[in-house]
Amino acid sequence: MDSSTNSLEDVSADSAEFPDRTSLMEVRLQAQEDEITLLKSSLADALRRIRLHDQLLPLLKQQLIAVNPGAARVLNQVYCSDGCSNNRKHSIDRQPIPSHVSNNSSVHSTNGPTAAPLSVEPRTEPSTQDRSTQTELPLPGLETPQTKPVLDLSRGMRSLHLEDGLPRENTDQSVDSTRAKLHRVAGIDEETEEPEEEDGGSEGQDKEMGWSSAIEEPIQPTNIRSLQREDYLDRSSSPDEQSPTSTLGRSPDQNLRSAPLSPILEGDKKALVRRNSEKLVNDKPKKRLEKKAASSANLLMRSPSLENRAKDLVSSAGSGSRRGTYSHGQSIKMFIRGRPITMYIPSNIHNYEDLKMDTPSERLELDWVYGYRGRDCRANLYFLPTGEAVYFIACVVVLYHINNRTQRHYRKHTDCVRCLTIHPDKVRIASGQTAGVDKDKPLLPCVHIWDSSTLVTLQQIGLGTFQRGVGSVAFSFADSGAFLCVIDDSNEHMLSVWDANKGTKHAEVKSTNEAVFAVDFNPSDSNNIITCGKSHVYFWTFSAGQFTKKQGIFGKYKKPKFIQCFVFSLTGDVLTGDSEGNILTWGKSAADIKTLGKGAKETFQIMRQTKAHEGSVFTLCTLPGGGLLSGGGKDRKIIRWSADLAPERECEIPEKFGAVRTLADVDGVELLVGTTRNAILRGSFSDGFVVIVQGHVDEMWGLATHPAQDVFLSCGNDKQVFLWNAEEHKMDWCTTLEEYGLCADFSPVGSVVSIGLSTGKWLVLDLLTREVVSESIDGNEQLSVMRYSPDGSFLAVGSHDNFIYIYSVTENGRRYSRFGKCNGHSSFITHLDWSKDGKYIMSNSGDYEILYWDIAGGCKLLRNRYESKDREWASYTCVLGFHVMGVWLEGSDGTDINALCRSHNERVVAVADDFCKVHLFQYPCPKPKAPSHKYEGHGSHVTNVCFTYSDSHLLSMGGKDTCILQWKVQRVGDSRERLASLSSTSTSSPEPAVS
Repeated sequence: MDSSTNSLEDVSADSAEFPDRTSLMEVRLQAQEDEITLLKSSLADALRRIRLHDQLLPLLKQQLIAVNPGAARVLNQVYCSDGCSNNRKHSIDRQPIPSHVSNNSSVHSTNGPTAAPLSVEPRTEPSTQDRSTQTELPLPGLETPQTKPVLDLSRGMRSLHLEDGLPRENTDQSVDSTRAKLHRVAGIDEETEEPEEEDGGSEGQDKEMGWSSAIEEPIQPTNIRSLQREDYLDRSSSPDEQSPTSTLGRSPDQNLRSAPLSPILEGDKKALVRRNSEKLVNDKPKKRLEKKAASSANLLMRSPSLENRAKDLVSSAGSGSRRGTYSHGQSIKMFIRGRPITMYIPSNIHNYEDLKMDTPSERLELDWVYGYRGRDCRANLYFLPTGEAVYFIACVVVLYHINNRTQRHYRKHTDCVRCLTIHPDKVRIASGQTAGVDKDKPLLPCVHIWDSSTLVTLQQIGLGTFQRGVGSVAFSFADSGAFLCVIDDSNEHMLSVWDANKGTKHAEVKSTNEAVFAVDFNPSDSNNIITCGKSHVYFWTFSAGQFTKKQGIFGKYKKPKFIQCFVFSLTGDVLTGDSEGNILTWGKSAADIKTLGKGAKETFQIMRQTKAHEGSVFTLCTLPGGGLLSGGGKDRKIIRWSADLAPERECEIPEKFGAVRTLADVDGVELLVGTTRNAILRGSFSDGFVVIVQGHVDEMWGLATHPAQDVFLSCGNDKQVFLWNAEEHKMDWCTTLEEYGLCADFSPVGSVVSIGLSTGKWLVLDLLTREVVSESIDGNEQLSVMRYSPDGSFLAVGSHDNFIYIYSVTENGRRYSRFGKCNGHSSFITHLDWSKDGKYIMSNSGDYEILYWDIAGGCKLLRNRYESKDREWASYTCVLGFHVMGVWLEGSDGTDINALCRSHNERVVAVADDFCKVHLFQYPCPKPKAPSHKYEGHGSHVTNVCFTYSDSHLLSMGGKDTCILQWKVQRVGDSRERLASLSSTSTSSPEPAVS
């Protein structure tokens, strides 16, 4: 969340005075962005549909008339009565019909008016509800060499079933051969789409559309012999709204085609129905369109439904996600950033509207925190008399018992903790947090004073007072910790003094515009305060609610760029460590009256300079006998000094742990060392040091759990791979990669793990030897997902080059050969899952596509997505799908959910969002606004979640906070009725938040 803090820096002042202006501008920008995206997509699709009509209409007429010459009379009759007149022409050029067809197109039947009437009864959707798989092409009137009738796009499009003109005895065969050649570009009916209905009735079915799909799918043959068109009045308005004269002035044949008739059935087969969505336009006729839409205004004018959608985007105040209603128990649709996503309802769900979403009976309880924040924080490691080391990472303050290897957690902070200090009583602790944003709600910086034995918050100080964050805190010593001093992260780095017991502010002053690294009270006088930072040491005197400041004088000594830290010696002198590697001893000098005159005052000057380290001195720590410990940066040394600053002992920590960031004395001999590579070491000068806490040092994305052990693996941008033992709460091993590790997965045999890198390269590691047993390169872009099939015979590699690479796996995961490549996504692959039989894959991409693949059949794209609605999946990590549609909150923009994971027992699904939260939903979760349990702890976007093999624990991974949280899944209580015949029991964790 530190990045969120930076984003608030430039606007914090304006936001305070005008809190509504920023939010209003964000709303407008989001709405405009959504509208532009929608208009561009619609315009491109409209032009593509027009071209498709031009190419197919002559062919369709030619084939139809060739099969049944009597169809020519039907076509003439339909289109002449529908008003296909010259004054309603569209200006798009048509391809001419071949001469042998156009010259003899007017064929009159000897039966005259006794021809079979036209059936216009609406039909239910065919086997696929996806509009991107349907072909609904209206046939134009017959053309002559002198006149080319054109299609009127300003009117509702009529759906004609070509099999009506075919001989009855050959209908099925002819239809199959004709329709097999037809494809429909996604969204062919978008222009005349009806508004969505609240209750999802028959009009809701008209809304099933897929205009954003990039895949054209063959339509399925139907068994209906009817020629239909949409009845404007019946479908667009209620009976009360219809005009009594709406049927006047039309020919009997027109009225006949308008009247709803019963569908014709064959045998016991149910009639499959397909309709165009239309809207009756009672206003004056629209202006004639040009060959191409010249502007978004023209596009909105020709598409009433698009205009309504654009208005919805503006009125929704920038909400990026909205959902449509399901249609006839077949499918349901949701929108993300204006893009419709159609999902089909499984056959075992008979009444979607009656499904009840409830919070899962399972609960999460924080079990362990992996990591430590030492890379950019100071003085954040202390040792308590209880035997616990106190440190922080993300939003959690950890109390780790170094002997018992147990953890307790203080979790009342709402954003990243930045500083820490211990009260003189060694019980109370003060911790300060940074500012942040939770969705649209600002998170204000503050200081918590809490009891380390009970984890109860005693005071919350400075809420709404500090800006950007709290940089440093310190308790006073001379008066038993009655006061608390705070430095915030504002431009002026405000210095304030607070009553630690009452939480009231005594005084406040601007300290400096330069960075401030540390603050502390003089242990013998609470009226004296020291601050240090970039090129300065300030000595403050606090009296009668006022501050006076004196700057330390460097005199003949070189002024360092940074004063990193300071402590007080037993004699009362101030010792500072700087970026030049020196320890400076500061003292008070009498006023130089001879040089400065009578008004001269006493000053603080350098009394002694001691060379301590190469590079910076990052930390100083006093010992009970008057000795001193110093920790170096570049040389990674820890040096013990006597009271008169004579070096006594030194040691060097391993390079892999980084520089010394902070030191904490345990018993005068044993030490705790916090390092810049986020590790905590324990040891002494004589026995050496061992690591007791370790973590990543950069953003993390890769997370995988072992299929049969409580073991998991993590990797990230620091090029480190860690194998963790979830049961013993320790790291088993660590290795370094050549590039960033972004994704990983264990082989089902459990002996190897595959890791995808940022360069398109992936490798397979042996878990025991850590050796690379196989490696390959697929493209030159980063890999986003690795997934083994359930039986381990295949490995799927999802890449940012839009492809999924399939490898056959042999020799227990040690040999890989290319099997095929899935080509069809129009954006980078984000998630994928295998079916339980290992033959199919479901995948998501960056442009919110859901595609299905037949791997066993040669990595073929399954164009009819309806056929995959009942398929069972071995895992469920795809963020888009019917079974997890309810995890998307209103207003989501498509990037709000980074990952999700279904438990192995298929009871719950865990979600990692972009707002530092972990959610727990019931599974399946197909209804919008589904409730969930919400858990806090991360200080950055949560990049991944994963259940252990037994579902006993859930692991969540933060991005920038470099923190891995291990949650215990608790289940208690009575079994309850679950969705889709599922039942479960669960346990409640303390204080779960329900969203």
